[in-house]
Amino acid sequence: QVQLVESGGGLVQAGGSLSLSCAVSGRTFSVFAMGWFRQAPGKGREFVAVINWSESPIYYADLVNGRFTISRDNVKNMVYLQMNSLKPQDTAVYYCAARTGFTTPRMRTYDYWGQGTQVTVAS
Repeated sequence: QVQLVESGGGLVQAGGSLSLSCAVSGRTFSVFAMGWFRQAPGKGREFVAVINWSESPIYYADLVNGRFTISRDNVKNMVYLQMNSLKPQDTAVYYCAARTGFTTPRMRTYDYWGQGTQVTVAS
């Protein structure tokens, strides 16, 4: 059984930064492509960023490209999302997800999900 546990969410002012972490356990972490997705109130879940097991390729959603950075540590079994220049529209529950196979932004192909962490950006 694979478990993903997110942490690092919270309340921040617009223009500020937050760093999210996701701890993965239960299987060899290095085989997974890892992704971050988010769901804002009243909206569907959407792609944010994904990273291959080898750290390449990396894909970002247009809305976050240049502001967010995804990274991973295959020794610590961790994946991170550094979020800078945050905007109120970034407010959402952020989910960490994993899949075996190639890296893709296609959310429905991800097999394992964390419980989510709330990020709130105040204007």
